[in-house]
Amino acid sequence: MPYKLSATLSAHSSDVRAVASPTETIVLSASRDSTAISWGRPSPTSPFTPSSILRAGSKYVNAVSYLSPSPEAPQGYAVVGGQDTVVNIFALGPAQKEDPEYSLVGHTDNVCALDVSQSGTIISGSWDKTAKVWTQFQLRYDLKGHQQAVWAVIAIDDEQFLTASADKTIKYWVQHKMLRTYEGHKDAVRGLTLIPDIGFASCSNDSEIKVWTMEGDVVYALSGHTSFVYSLSVLPSGEIVSGGEDRSVRVWRDGECVQAIVHPAISVWAVSTMPNGDIVSGCSDGVVRVFTESQDRWASAEELKAFEDKVASQTLPAQQVGDVKKSDLPGPDALLQPGKKPEEVKMIKNGDVVEAHQWDSAASSWQKIGEVVDAVGSGRKQLYNGKEYDYVFDVDVQEGAPPLKLPFNASGKSYYTTAQWAKFDVLVAENPYAAAQRFLEQNELSLNYIDEVVKFIEKNTEGVSLGVSNDYVDPYTGASRYQASASSAAPAPSSVYMDPFTGANRYSGAPAPTPVQPSTPKTIPYANFVSFKQANVQAMQNKLYQFNEALGNEISTSSLAMDREELVVIEEAFTYLSQVTSTTSRNAPAQLGSSHVDVIVQILDRWPASQRFPMMDLSRLVVAYCADACAPPGRREQFFACLFKASDWTEVQSGQEAMSKAQQANILLLFRTIANCFQEGTPVAEGQWVAQVFEVLSHTPYTLLTQTQRVAFATILFNFSCAYLKTSVAEEVLNQHLGLVVQLLRSNKDDAEVTYRTLVALGNVVYSGKTRGTSLDSAQSAELRKVMSALPTFPDDRIKNVIGEIKALL
Repeated sequence: MPYKLSATLSAHSSDVRAVASPTETIVLSASRDSTAISWGRPSPTSPFTPSSILRAGSKYVNAVSYLSPSPEAPQGYAVVGGQDTVVNIFALGPAQKEDPEYSLVGHTDNVCALDVSQSGTIISGSWDKTAKVWTQFQLRYDLKGHQQAVWAVIAIDDEQFLTASADKTIKYWVQHKMLRTYEGHKDAVRGLTLIPDIGFASCSNDSEIKVWTMEGDVVYALSGHTSFVYSLSVLPSGEIVSGGEDRSVRVWRDGECVQAIVHPAISVWAVSTMPNGDIVSGCSDGVVRVFTESQDRWASAEELKAFEDKVASQTLPAQQVGDVKKSDLPGPDALLQPGKKPEEVKMIKNGDVVEAHQWDSAASSWQKIGEVVDAVGSGRKQLYNGKEYDYVFDVDVQEGAPPLKLPFNASGKSYYTTAQWAKFDVLVAENPYAAAQRFLEQNELSLNYIDEVVKFIEKNTEGVSLGVSNDYVDPYTGASRYQASASSAAPAPSSVYMDPFTGANRYSGAPAPTPVQPSTPKTIPYANFVSFKQANVQAMQNKLYQFNEALGNEISTSSLAMDREELVVIEEAFTYLSQVTSTTSRNAPAQLGSSHVDVIVQILDRWPASQRFPMMDLSRLVVAYCADACAPPGRREQFFACLFKASDWTEVQSGQEAMSKAQQANILLLFRTIANCFQEGTPVAEGQWVAQVFEVLSHTPYTLLTQTQRVAFATILFNFSCAYLKTSVAEEVLNQHLGLVVQLLRSNKDDAEVTYRTLVALGNVVYSGKTRGTSLDSAQSAELRKVMSALPTFPDDRIKNVIGEIKALL
């Protein structure tokens, strides 16, 4: 029989990060709402209700395990760990409990993993890179050897232990001695479980599950999850259960996935199994769910239908289920044919809606798992040095030096799985001053900057988008790469900048700041360039090679595929970018040159529009990190002519009512590439390339632009103005820039960020002209005043302040 919903346990107000189900009548759950809950029921067929609410503090809880009963605690104990770094042990019983019976102190960072042996030995894993073994509530062993956070632990017995880490390894310990290291995963290892008669299984952010012998041999690997795999458990039958970022709980038998249970949530953070074979899951929607094979424990028909409808109503990213060409999709009749394999996904066109259906081999039927959209955000958190954060910002403190990382965890904030913009509900957040001090001390920066860093953190952690949004989406994985607020990201008087769509942040590490004055600081002139440098280089490379292979395998397109020499050049480009974007690389890679740009131009010129975006994205990074690659005379003009052609710019201007998806992606990357070309030292006064670019952009169909495209367009104007602060340009180019500024201000009606960036660009140009004695004439000044007076009213003091500064300069 297939697994179906048995019970829905709703009481948490935020992500459920851990679950345990030691008996058929007890379920334990730990949540980011700062509580753990013990759920109980009098019999296996009765409903679960919260029997104990455990709260040891205000910080979030993300690990839970069960300790067997004792005379002092006849119902057993809940072992709980979280951000407060303490392992708290509560005796289970009725009512809410604030005080634990025991508190195990020793970790210095977030406790993210717990396990208990049959005889009561506790092992805990932490972001402090250690695991600790506790006997009789006293520290017995300190397991040190991992290079990053310990994300999973297992107590095989009282003397043998397994630990898994963000350093991609698993270690086997006897007492406090590390005897073996298991290597094979390509990313952080997030979960472990023992496999009877074989050894153990592990899961990872590399989306794979591996089954190992204790001697270190990989028996087999389980591939099926399409994103991070967070948690594992084993059924009494020996089948493996897994949960991950792709919304699914999967059941594996003999190396094959026999059922995928799709959830109406972004992440399945945790799975557990009961002695009776039922499965428990904990999700990002704050709900604990129980699934069963036993028909007499299935939920009512109404509850099953409601669950299926909720799953079906979710939106899926097209990238998660494959490329979608609506006109080629079959209708609902296609679902009359059975699937060819478990988990096969079939997309159909039901009217104007594209639906994704998955073959449930256990039920011999197609199950609707969602409606396909172009992209959805991801609730996935960021890993930095093996630790999990809501935000990891890039901070430039010195020209030419790699950016520093500023992690920040908004610890008590609630996530939602809505398809709208969602604000966090703040419970208790990490103290911004503590995060700022940690950042400055770790990077040996002056503590005089602490107020500036705090302002930056507060400004850029006001909100987050989790559903269908305008947030930037990775074109290769479909996942949002950065978790920043769009509304708050802009050049600020504090010399801090946060771009909401690339995650790029700027913190000036120049002279020590002067004491803050009560008056409003000036924004103009603002000279810090904004770059679109962040990227998933490996995913970009994989997608490019995938497209190239597809072209080469078709007779009709084989001539379009890259030849051997081109492949060598492109491989050099990716090797270089992997090194310069790595936070760990210490090598000084050879710079890319004009030959690499030539090959990019050749490939863009011949590839189909729908397959150009990885190469367009490669162009964005090449100009950002290798400005001299376009230095030879005439090279920039040739390069931009190619980019405009590759983005179907002419077709977009021809009066069409909407852009195709390929055009949307390619034009967004075009704008970001142009913005990256304006950076420190760019020769804006040389050649005709700036005038050429501005002339083409003057024909921009603003009404067709998406919000992300408008922000990128405004960034082009802003970055040019930063260059103009330091370099004179021809009057023709200035007039072109002014015309683009006016057009964008007039066309943008509803996005404060676009208006703000454009106004700062205008302010920089007006300021620079005035200081050089080339102020605008009276007619231009009058037109600008008229344009600014006609701007929509935004609830944003920055815009009002900048308008005041510009009018004073005029």
